[in-house]
Amino acid sequence: MLFGAVGTLISWSIISFGVIKFFKEMDIGSLEIGDFLAIGAIFAATDSVCTLQVGLVSAYIIKTLYFGRHSTDREFALMMLMAYLSYIMAELFYLSGILTVFFCGIVMSHYTWHNVTESSRITSKHAFATLSFVCETFIFLHVGMDALDIETWKFVNDRPGTSIIVSSVLLALVMAGRAAFVFPLSFLSNLAHKSANEKISFRQQIIIWWAGLMRGAVSMALAYNQFTRAGHTQLRCNAIMITSTITVVLFSTVVFGLMTKPLIRFLLPNSKVTSAPSGSSSPKSITVPFLGSIQDSFEDSPKGVQQPSSIRALLTTPTHTVHYYWRKFDNAFMRPVFGGRGFVPFVPGSPAERSEHKLPQLQ
Repeated sequence: MLFGAVGTLISWSIISFGVIKFFKEMDIGSLEIGDFLAIGAIFAATDSVCTLQVGLVSAYIIKTLYFGRHSTDREFALMMLMAYLSYIMAELFYLSGILTVFFCGIVMSHYTWHNVTESSRITSKHAFATLSFVCETFIFLHVGMDALDIETWKFVNDRPGTSIIVSSVLLALVMAGRAAFVFPLSFLSNLAHKSANEKISFRQQIIIWWAGLMRGAVSMALAYNQFTRAGHTQLRCNAIMITSTITVVLFSTVVFGLMTKPLIRFLLPNSKVTSAPSGSSSPKSITVPFLGSIQDSFEDSPKGVQQPSSIRALLTTPTHTVHYYWRKFDNAFMRPVFGGRGFVPFVPGSPAERSEHKLPQLQ
């Protein structure tokens, strides 16, 4: 949250004020203040605007109404249409449709997915996985085709050096903007932790800074949305911004992307994923903090307890801070209304009933 919210604001500020200073001196065209601020948003790290309600609505409809219950085609269609509705609503109010769908998927996986039948769960899992793979392929295909858009590159043929300089300035501002929040915020985060294991080392900070420098298809889409009209570039300054964005995306993806893994091996040569003992994965043997102090939590816990070896173990383990109170609120108010694990609607003769009969046998 510190990097995603505060860090993005810092990065946006540095990139926006940087392009205002440098681009006005370069005199690349008639860009307005809104264009400069949009450039900062395009190359900033993340967009924190999101919506959670259309996911809760889908969970409530599937849990409460009968017309789609225990019908795989209707349940799957309802899940897909409600997720698409969240995207449409976000675009209607000029919000981030991508992150709206992302958080809608989080809510649906926590509530809606447990309200449907087992066959609908399997169908939705494989169908969405297939769709995501296909869409990802088309996104990068679109980026590759736009990189050779002749109509856009014709505007900068007379002054190719300007586009190169603009690309270099944007790339430098992206690197400076990310460094301006990764290292200071990591320092502040380390001040709040007493244990050395919880602190972010300088080498880890370098990896966090480097791994976030890559810009991809989202930056391309935002640049086209800001600097084109009906998919066509009409002004020379807009064409420079489009070609510069393409250059930054290609360079950062190829160069930074290829160097990330060797950099990690160089800075963290001894980092290996180790498996914890089998006894530590049992939720009954762990009591750990979620967003609290380990020392405070362990004072109330039995001696010899260990930290969870996976996210699943953490989510099923009682804690003493945020996660504990959220689970109490979720079980008391949210799940009885919207469904979820342990609150699946029961209908005699349904597939849910057969799965409930199988569960004791498996245990």
